[in-house]
Amino acid sequence: MKKLLTTIIMVLAVVVAMAQAPEKLTYQAVVRSANNALVTNTLVGVRVSILQGSATGSGVYVETQMPSTNANGLITLNIGDGNAIFGTFGDIDWSVGPYFLKTEIDPAGGNNYSVTS
Repeated sequence: MKKLLTTIIMVLAVVVAMAQAPEKLTYQAVVRSANNALVTNTLVGVRVSILQGSATGSGVYVETQMPSTNANGLITLNIGDGNAIFGTFGDIDWSVGPYFLKTEIDPAGGNNYSVTS
């Protein structure tokens, strides 16, 4: 989990250093069930939040998506292309970060989201 958080922070730091704000961010994850089995070839519910200031900071953007896992349990999202629940991705002022990415998943494809390590 620490590696994932460090990677996300590094990606967001690079984005902040860019002259233009991103139109979207690409995100990949492997989805596993509560008993650690891969969730394969299945629609899953995902909620993505971009938080400002800290890993528990205020949400500036929240969206949901329903990607399908592949045979290896992998999902790929374009953050900014989902169903916006709060905020507008294009309106995020990346210069006033830091920003943190919070992902929550419902492996059953609904909206009973949870954060897992």
